[in-house]
Amino acid sequence: MNAVTLITGGNKGLGKATARRLVELGHTVYIGARDAQRGRSAADELGARWLPLDVTDDASVQAAAAELARREGRLDVLVNNAGIAEGMLKLDDLTAEVMQSVYDVNVFGVVRVTQAFLPLLHESEQPVIVNVSSLLGSFDAVTDPQSFQYPHFVPIYGSSKAALNMLTVQYAKELPGMRVNAVEPGLTATDLHGLSGPGIQTPEEGAENVVRMATIGTDGPTGTFTIGEKTLLW
Repeated sequence: MNAVTLITGGNKGLGKATARRLVELGHTVYIGARDAQRGRSAADELGARWLPLDVTDDASVQAAAAELARREGRLDVLVNNAGIAEGMLKLDDLTAEVMQSVYDVNVFGVVRVTQAFLPLLHESEQPVIVNVSSLLGSFDAVTDPQSFQYPHFVPIYGSSKAALNMLTVQYAKELPGMRVNAVEPGLTATDLHGLSGPGIQTPEEGAENVVRMATIGTDGPTGTFTIGEKTLLW
């Protein structure tokens, strides 16, 4: 039986690369995207399916869950990939308004989607949730002067990923029958930050870290934060 997989923000970048790889592995992949043209285009290109889904909108999320229930009756893998960042900020630019817009996708969006699709995940024999996180949300990394993350001032994005990491742990404890993990894909060339070049991996390379956790079995880890086979500190 092929795994039914939903990837939020799956129409470009890391999400699209993850979708491509999972389609290759035989998954029935649904690309969750709010932009119909981009969502359909990505799905057609990859051999996936488009599911209208705006993670910031309760009605959209509930409608997407109802549609997937009608089509498949279950969900085996949920990849919470959709995310945004605040861009380069100075301390004086930090506002609650900007913070709320980022949290609405990176934190509240994950809760909206996870809660709405939990009934379908419960219908799976091997339910898996993968939360795409970042070492910028790791207290260990951002307090280590030797780390790549240390010099960067990203209070909103970083704290949103720290919150996502905590959600991962809490869901893992509350859902012992599911595998719930956070993944650092690595510094990847995406629209999130616009970086590319030497030392920055391709979306396809970053996707392998997500795919690894998306394809674990019932004996796989849960409540972890990893990159590849390496367990990271929170």
